[in-house]
Amino acid sequence: MAANWDTFATAEPALAGIVEDRFRAFTHHVLATLRKDGAPRTSGIEADFRFGELWLGMMWNSLKARDLRRDPRFALQANPGDGTGMGGGDVRIAGRAFEVTDPAVKDRYVKEVEPPEPFHLFRTELTEVVRTYVEDDTYLVAQVWKPGEPVRTLKRT
Repeated sequence: MAANWDTFATAEPALAGIVEDRFRAFTHHVLATLRKDGAPRTSGIEADFRFGELWLGMMWNSLKARDLRRDPRFALQANPGDGTGMGGGDVRIAGRAFEVTDPAVKDRYVKEVEPPEPFHLFRTELTEVVRTYVEDDTYLVAQVWKPGEPVRTLKRT
């Protein structure tokens, strides 16, 4: 089961707000894709929340774009920022990314974002969102959301 960003944000607005804030705090993040041989590949990427979707835009014919065209599974990790503070926690999103082929959708995106062209644009479907943070300098807390389920909160010392 998968859901778009709007579905997640509607189901869990507080967590979605924290996740968006973490991604908006820095421009560059880390995207994990799968190479042709199944090995993981990590790449830098900018993530964009717009029109109720999480979008991934990338350079034309880049390796990560080719990876996603072949196998849409991805993991996206928010930039943790400077030092070890991790304000807002560590945030990760997993799912599948599908290339946008509808010219009207891509044109709408281009009008707002003005990316360098040509480029690949992928719309994401989320399968998991995870936020991990330290509470009261004592507990490691993980909030885990999956489509169709409420957020699970796990705490350990």
